[in-house]
Amino acid sequence: MAPGTRVAQVRFLVEALAQQALPDGWETWAPDAQRRLLRALMNVWEPEPLPPDVLAVQDALLAAETAERGVVDAADLPVTAAEPRVALWRGDITRLRVDAIVNAANSALLGCRAPGHSCIDNAIHSAAGVQLRVECAEVMAARGRPEPVGTATCTGGHNLPAAHVLHTVGPTVTGPLTAAHEELLAASYRSCLRLAEEWGLASVALCCVSTGVFRFPRDRAAEIAVGTVRAHLTGSRLTKVVFDVYEPADLELYRALLGPDRPAG
Repeated sequence: MAPGTRVAQVRFLVEALAQQALPDGWETWAPDAQRRLLRALMNVWEPEPLPPDVLAVQDALLAAETAERGVVDAADLPVTAAEPRVALWRGDITRLRVDAIVNAANSALLGCRAPGHSCIDNAIHSAAGVQLRVECAEVMAARGRPEPVGTATCTGGHNLPAAHVLHTVGPTVTGPLTAAHEELLAASYRSCLRLAEEWGLASVALCCVSTGVFRFPRDRAAEIAVGTVRAHLTGSRLTKVVFDVYEPADLELYRALLGPDRPAG
């Protein structure tokens, strides 16, 4: 019988996903510590076939957690006065119901792999469930090469409110920012927008690509992102593009570039 309580679900999944020895006494840890252990195991998990009952328990747990965080429908977000198809929202991108969210991935396309890391790649894989890593692994095995910088790959969203995930690898900045870095970042955004249209998607939520551990300067990254979207929307079939930001500083940067929201009515 499948476990019915949250604590039982977490313990069941910890044991099912453990591919190495578990810490001694983990069963006595507080529930929140056991949940962090489960996320860490999901983060380092090597893709392999899992029994349907394991996936069913994981899906039930993630669905309940998504409901608790609250789903935000991108269609309900107010657009900016200057760009009638563009919205700006500060929050957790894994809460957005939209045709696709963008993931700032690495070239392996298999998630961050650092247990409990706070990056968007880790957050998206953790909320989507292990099925996302399995799909990414299948894509990468078929290609037999890393994902190039500036390109994008589309997968399903699995347990996310978003129907799809657009994975893109942005440039890593070591030393002074160069024109090559800027062009590669613009290429990442262009690739995501074009891929969304190729897949017949109408709405996309973009994250702040490369501005975390890849060290792209936030102010210039925002300028490139907004400029690239504005250029693409001319003649585009996309109906809504959401700039999703998480840090207050990014909200200020994008608000300065996009202006206020359009008044209701």
